[in-house]
Amino acid sequence: MWRHRNQLEADVQRWREAGWVTPEGGDAILEELGSRSANFRLPAVLAMLGAVLLGFAAMSFVAANWQEMSKLARLGVLAAALWAAYGFAGWLFQRGYEAFAHTAVLAGLAVYGAAIMLVAQMYHIDKHPPDAVLMWGAGALLAGILLRSNPALVLAMLLTALWSGWETAISGDVHWPFLGAWCLVTLAFIWHQWQPGLHLAALVLAIWVVSLGYLLNKGNAHVLVFILGASASAAAAAVSSVPPLPALGQTAQLTARRSIGYAAAVSYAALFALQFIEQPSTSWLIAMAAGSLILLLGAIIFALRTANRGLLWFAYTAFSIEVMALYFKSIGTLLGSSVFFFTAGLVVIALAYIAYRLHARSETQRRVS
Repeated sequence: MWRHRNQLEADVQRWREAGWVTPEGGDAILEELGSRSANFRLPAVLAMLGAVLLGFAAMSFVAANWQEMSKLARLGVLAAALWAAYGFAGWLFQRGYEAFAHTAVLAGLAVYGAAIMLVAQMYHIDKHPPDAVLMWGAGALLAGILLRSNPALVLAMLLTALWSGWETAISGDVHWPFLGAWCLVTLAFIWHQWQPGLHLAALVLAIWVVSLGYLLNKGNAHVLVFILGASASAAAAAVSSVPPLPALGQTAQLTARRSIGYAAAVSYAALFALQFIEQPSTSWLIAMAAGSLILLLGAIIFALRTANRGLLWFAYTAFSIEVMALYFKSIGTLLGSSVFFFTAGLVVIALAYIAYRLHARSETQRRVS
């Protein structure tokens, strides 16, 4: 984030010197950049972490003295701590201390989560433990919507993932209700128009889709996962590549652009499992390895043409993983080490040449226009 901001500041200065941006316009850009990054300053982050720790510390203290308190006193302490945190959050919101107000909201949610566990213990409600996580996540989602708190929504998404993972671990089957809860939290992120939250939602969904390959069809559903990921990648690439359309909107196209990397990661995770976790025949391994390298090269070329940095870094990383995995899988069987590295070197050099040609072409087009 800081590297991106420094680069943008340098670009604004260069645009000023070239006369492309007026001094007033440059100041406005930097002011907007500063306002957007204010919520991520170190004091606010540390305050949020401190509030969460204080919330759990308070509940630990209460739990240590739990047996000496009456049930009414226990419920009173929990309710007082919860409403005090939310009341303090409202007071901070009114005075414009939004970062610290979100901190208080998180503290209230920490108290709320601990209260669920303590009340369940008090009344011996332990039939299905994941239900407590679901209730905690629902409270975080409600707080995030009512108080427009993005950190609360982040907690709701993380608790949704924990709830679904716990249910899957207990049953050993796909936890389909996860999709409903995921959609609710993601819609809240969309309503807030908060891109980091959408990144988190895409990451959580990608992990869940990858898990389908290990849960469906007795753990042999990686082909289905590949189809889902490839279809999502193609759809997102198509939406992000067309000129801005009023029917889609810039937000939808930006979201599609940033989703390509996650969908591509799902596809490659399935291909990796088919090659190196399952036991394919030699011919199938060669075919899938060739297909994987071709697809990754295609992703790199597309990322270079569209300046999609996230997709580019994923494709480079996946390409490196694929090459190394193939080397350890095939050394002494499919290829000699010298032949392998020679072939891989030729592929990488060809990739560099393609990137150079694309860059030269884009520079020529820019100068002509």
